[in-house]
Amino acid sequence: MQSSSNLFPVALISAERRGDLSEDVYRLKPGNSPDGTVELAVTRLGLADEPAVRGVPVILLHGSFSNRRFWFSPKGLGLGAYLARLGFDVWIAEMRGHGLSQRNQNYRNNRVADYARYDLPAIGAFVREQSDQVPHWIGHSLGGITLAAALGGDYIGEALVASAAFFGTQVSRTYWPLKFPPVEWSGRFILKRFAQLSGSRLKRGPEDEPIGLALESMRWYGLFGRFGDADKDWWAGLADVKLPVLAVSATGDHQDPAWACQKLFDQVGSEHKQFITLGREQGFGDNFGHVEMLVSKAAQTEVWPLVARWLTDQRTPLLGEKTDLVTAIRA
Repeated sequence: MQSSSNLFPVALISAERRGDLSEDVYRLKPGNSPDGTVELAVTRLGLADEPAVRGVPVILLHGSFSNRRFWFSPKGLGLGAYLARLGFDVWIAEMRGHGLSQRNQNYRNNRVADYARYDLPAIGAFVREQSDQVPHWIGHSLGGITLAAALGGDYIGEALVASAAFFGTQVSRTYWPLKFPPVEWSGRFILKRFAQLSGSRLKRGPEDEPIGLALESMRWYGLFGRFGDADKDWWAGLADVKLPVLAVSATGDHQDPAWACQKLFDQVGSEHKQFITLGREQGFGDNFGHVEMLVSKAAQTEVWPLVARWLTDQRTPLLGEKTDLVTAIRA
């Protein structure tokens, strides 16, 4: 099959109509990492009856134990579908071994470092090629961490990123047992016996996660750990990021608490950045949780419109006049 890209081999593996939306799934083979078997699935959403109408491109990155369905359900619900109906050119990426992305040969050793250094640059380049515009990026949880790593490591920048939004994203929560080397060493010894962590068994989500991610995060949170790899300090690199940034936390998020999300936000050097906490004290109708901040009926009415406004204008404060804004969103 002829490639859909001039960058690297790309195949259109599915083209379906989902109600009022079109769903095109592409398989990318970037060939830019040490593991040449890596294939990435990227889904493009658009208006089925207006295929030529493509607005501003937006790339959505799912979190751990998840896939594209976090953003777009089989029934056509989700933030991805919402944005597509507003006219945005929506792209949903699935990380190695998740959803429609096949497991690569070295799957068990996959790390955020690989996603950030190799996969996100390839995805961003493909979306820019297809849309002829610089895309905006939105990451939830691990997707946000990967986006932060790619920006902090300078693997992607202004050529591929118009703005970055982080939902429930942090790397500052302290896990005290990991500060004791014997505990960390024992944990590593046990984890290395497995190839993956089961999302269904752990009741965390529909997908598995490679053990490489767990081992990598243990290093981050260890005694002398840092958010980075052997080559680069991603945390330090965030201070050089000048792109518009939105960070969103939730009062009811106990996995990635607001104070930790705030620390990542504060580390970003951008002049144009906004931080929002979703909670009753902030004027919202609920104390949102880690998933509920993006997947819930309350999110549909209170959060999704904020995302759309951000993608349209990154310089006007979203909560400049909170009372009027919440009233308008609920109307």
